[in-house]
Amino acid sequence: MDRTNTYIKRIEKDHARFRDIIRGLVKKDLRKYVSHGEMIGKKGKHLISIPLPQIRIPTFRFGKNDRSGVGQGEGEAGTPVAAGDPQHGHGAGDAPGEHMLEVELTLGELAQILGEELALPRIQPKGRNAILASRAKYTGVARAGPESLRHFKRSYREALKRMVAMGIYDAENPVIVPVREDKRYRSRKLKEVPQNSAVIIYMMDVSGSMGDEQKEIVRIEAFWIDAWLRSQYRKLESRYIVHDASAKEVDRETFYHIKESGGTKISSAYQLCADLIRKDFHPDEWNVYPFHFSDGDNWGSEDTRKCMELLENEVYPRTNMFCYGQVKSAYGSGQFKKDLDERFPKHPHLITSEIRDKDGILDSIRDFLGKGK
Repeated sequence: MDRTNTYIKRIEKDHARFRDIIRGLVKKDLRKYVSHGEMIGKKGKHLISIPLPQIRIPTFRFGKNDRSGVGQGEGEAGTPVAAGDPQHGHGAGDAPGEHMLEVELTLGELAQILGEELALPRIQPKGRNAILASRAKYTGVARAGPESLRHFKRSYREALKRMVAMGIYDAENPVIVPVREDKRYRSRKLKEVPQNSAVIIYMMDVSGSMGDEQKEIVRIEAFWIDAWLRSQYRKLESRYIVHDASAKEVDRETFYHIKESGGTKISSAYQLCADLIRKDFHPDEWNVYPFHFSDGDNWGSEDTRKCMELLENEVYPRTNMFCYGQVKSAYGSGQFKKDLDERFPKHPHLITSEIRDKDGILDSIRDFLGKGK
């Protein structure tokens, strides 16, 4: 048994070292993984499959040989093995090939790597720190309870003590039979603990100026934002809004793959966002994080003015933080970020970030999540 335990401990130690190596490799190349999106699309329910380069140990591979000779029908002793068919256009190489090893990390591990790399502070929930929920914890032993909660060790001990005290315990025939008075049961105590709840409301401009590349940037950044916030809250919901000249709520699949065109009216998205918060996510019970991604075009100064009013009166007071990400586009003017920064300089509930390309995703995530709100 001792030898088995030693082997198990060695295996666990080697596995821990391997996990540390994997974490180090992922952390080292995190920007590459984020910008190229290798992790996206390979997401299981709780695990992410990550490709890592490695050198494969050489092994024999058997090819086809349709000709007669040694090993193929009759042959004479000493007959040399014929050379294989030449490969046209490819000579022999002397360098080892690079292959890919896929390893799995949990979403929690991935979020921890992201937090370490970007030095992200832990989220501080606002308001009443969410809802107080009752949680049962088994902390004691009682004389009464259901059989499913019977404490067998304590019941056996009580029966043994009784039989020894009564002088009926036989060491030659140590049969212990607990009676009703001997039985002990696990007892629980209800404890109120904070049940932090959060919702992310993603909004994206899907007008004609937002192309596939811009939507891919939004998809990748949203994945990493989700991973971090899920590591900070017990319960996290995600809602999705798309808009051009009008806004509508959609599911996740539609949000990432919808193709539309037309003009842009950002106020339609902000109005729908405010209505959604008012209806389903009261700020006393939820930590609310709206994220809006656009290329910065908007239809007229009048609609921009309406956006500012909605943010100031309806959105900011009900949210932890409002985040605006401006994705660079060849067809977008980029004016809306300037308008936001000018209207709300250093506002405590607003963070804006410019995302020029995929290499800028990590910096944008740091902008959004670096304040721990």
